[in-house]
Amino acid sequence: MPTIAHLRSDAIDTLLQQIINGLVLGSMYALLALGYTMVYGIINLINFAHGEVLMVGALVSWTTISLLQGAFPGLAGWLVLVLSLLAACVVAAALNYAIEKIAYRPLRGAPKLAPLITAIGMSILLQTLAMVIWKPNYKAYPTLLPSEPLAIGAAVITPTQIMILGVTAVALAVLMWLVNGTRLGRAMRATAENPRVATLMGVKPDHIISATFIIGAILAALAGVMWASNYGTVQHGMGFLPGLKAFTAAVFGGIGNLAGAVVGGILLGLIEAIASGYIGDLTGGVLGSHYADIFAFVVLIIMLTLRPSGLLGERVADRA
Repeated sequence: MPTIAHLRSDAIDTLLQQIINGLVLGSMYALLALGYTMVYGIINLINFAHGEVLMVGALVSWTTISLLQGAFPGLAGWLVLVLSLLAACVVAAALNYAIEKIAYRPLRGAPKLAPLITAIGMSILLQTLAMVIWKPNYKAYPTLLPSEPLAIGAAVITPTQIMILGVTAVALAVLMWLVNGTRLGRAMRATAENPRVATLMGVKPDHIISATFIIGAILAALAGVMWASNYGTVQHGMGFLPGLKAFTAAVFGGIGNLAGAVVGGILLGLIEAIASGYIGDLTGGVLGSHYADIFAFVVLIIMLTLRPSGLLGERVADRA
């Protein structure tokens, strides 16, 4: 019969493992949430097609990997992954640029409900087109990095998860430098604060908005490839739920705030992982991984009720 000490040790081990899982999951949410918060900070639009950009990035990466492995069977796995990631970023950036120019730009002066409905329609359109192009069946995403896990105490972390954490950290650092330390970043912040005044200062808001959509798409493509690498499957509907959760993370942290999107994504990943693993273990599986999606939206409801502006509120200076 297990002692109290053993039960406590097992619970702590489970908690440590779920913290690692939550950081990995939260990193991907943070990458996607940044796209939501950047676009909202510039033009006050919730781009509900953003999750589908993640999906397109993952499917383009899968297609590129299949082509490369067929043409160059001896190519190193890490190099195949890097090349597929570059292809995913290019296609996602072109797609988001086209979405902004065709679907959102003509509605910029319209009532807020019109672009919102258009964003939802674009999400459905992209899912349908992806289903036609790549077929609706689930596809196995190949493991391109070593699969031997590394031990951290009683918990384990895979090389793929280490890659996800590393790529996310680098991407966030580059984004913060881009927004806070470059001419483009200053133009983005000026456009977010007052587009008309920014125009008088020589800034071209249309170009800045397009650049924002392109940057958001690259982050979404990164998240899509990381998501596919971590879970091992891709499919035309894979972006819908991560997109909703990333939107939840953006609201949780304070939509329109870059740091808030990162904090919200990480915290949401931790909450979801701990709730589905640690709490699920304590309840004998009653609140296990099958109910993990509940916790994200419970957090959203509580946050909107108690603090509608999010954890970090909304600082206008950071809205780019």
